[in-house]
Order: sequence, then C-alpha cells, then structure tokens
Amino acid sequence: MAKTKVIQNTRRHDPTALGRNFKRRLRAGDLLLGGSVSEYLRPSLAKIYAQAGYDFIYVDKEHMFFDGAEMTDFILAARDNRIPVISKIGELNRAEAARLLEAGAVGIQLPRSESRAQLEELISYMKFPPKGTRAGAPCYGNVDYAWPADDRKWLRLADESVVVVVHIETALGYENAAQIISTPGVDMVYVGPYDFSISMGEPGNYDHPRVRKALLDILKLCLKHGVAFGTSASSPERGREWIARGCQFFELATEQALIINGAAGLVREYSGKG
Repeated sequence: MAKTKVIQNTRRHDPTALGRNFKRRLRAGDLLLGGSVSEYLRPSLAKIYAQAGYDFIYVDKEHMFFDGAEMTDFILAARDNRIPVISKIGELNRAEAARLLEAGAVGIQLPRSESRAQLEELISYMKFPPKGTRAGAPCYGNVDYAWPADDRKWLRLADESVVVVVHIETALGYENAAQIISTPGVDMVYVGPYDFSISMGEPGNYDHPRVRKALLDILKLCLKHGVAFGTSASSPERGREWIARGCQFFELATEQALIINGAAGLVREYSGKG
C-alpha cells in the first residue's frame, strides 16, 4: 500500500498489545472463553460480551453475511473494550484475511483445515515479509487509525500479534491432524463438533465414543506440540471434563442461542410451565 502518513502514533499505546497479550495467555495455559456471534453484529454486543467477562469473541463469517461496515464497526467496538476478535473466513482468501486483519481482528480461523499446505498459505497471508506475503497497511483499525512511529518495530510486533486458528471438522482433517497441528505458526486448534460428528457418522452426537476418541486424539497431539486445543462442549459439565483433560478454550453459544434460551426460560417462569 502507498505510504501516506497522516498522523503518527505518538501516544504510549501499542495497537498490537491486544493480540500479543492474548497469545501470552495461550502460552501460559489460561482457560479462554469465547462468545460467538452469528447474526447480530452490533457494537453493543461487543460491549455486552466484554462486560460478561468473555476472553475473546468468535465471529462466524462462513455461514452468515456481514458487510464491511458492520464488521469493521463491531471489531472496533471490541478493540475499544479490550476484547480480541477471532473471525472464521469462508475459505482461503488473501483479500478477506487482509480485510479482517486491517479491521483489527487478531485471529483468523480456517474452516475445513485438512492439510499443512492450507495452513502455510494462511500464515503467509497473515505475516509480513520475510515470514509471509501480507501487504502493509498500517492506517486502519489494526493500528487504531494512527500510523506507527517505528515501522520496523510495528511490523515485527504485528507478526507476533496475529493468531492462526486451525478448524478441524472433517475425517480428512482428523487423518492429517499430526501434520496440521505441527505446522510452525499454528496457535490454536478448534474442533467443530457438529460437522465433525457428521463426518464421523454420528450427526449431532458430540459425546459418541467414536467422536470423543477422535477429539481426544487431537487433544493429545495439541498437548504434544504445545498448541492450544478448543471445542464447543455439549454441556458445561462436559466442558469441565474437557478442561480437566487439557482443553484450553471454548467457542460458546451464539447470541441467537442465548436470546432463544433466555426468552423461552422467562416465558416458562411466567406461565408456570417451567
């Protein structure tokens, strides 16, 4: 991108700190809970999730339609409330990955991760030369709209701040899990239990022995390679069991599910049908 500096970032503020602190927590083994967003991409929801105590926000851009403006506004609101955003993309796409990172997202999650080559390509999109091929654009939400005073330092810290998230949800991804998880630069591995259970021949049965064994195999590989493992448990009780085994993060219920469950629960309480 053409370098047209308007205002340099002279404040004592590091725009890469949000992502680097998140990665520091990953390395420390902290339990990280993510609030999911599937439809209502409003800045107020980012604030509500931050107030609720979530550690990050997961946005599903594979299945839902979000335009550039609402996505940018949501990520900016999340950043202002010091909560990192990880966004799933529809497929490997350089431009989409760049737009999300420039908007200020800290992580990209790749659905149907099935080979090391896919992850190496994604990492190339997310890292600046010489580690990758990402184009420089330090003038958007990624720097809080203030050009860095030290370009070389910012490039280095920006590389350190991005979070690469594997998303295993197919039998082929499971088959290639060892090569995928051991890919240099991978930070997190999420197993999407619904599609994974379908691929394993047990649709919707997250706790079926065949599905559970496969998840445990992936978890063991993550522990071996020092990569954070995460999933979406069938219940909080199951979630605590996964935590005891070494699961480090969860992508929790969507805002739709929270609204539906909360509304239905209130109706039951008032109608006496609870």
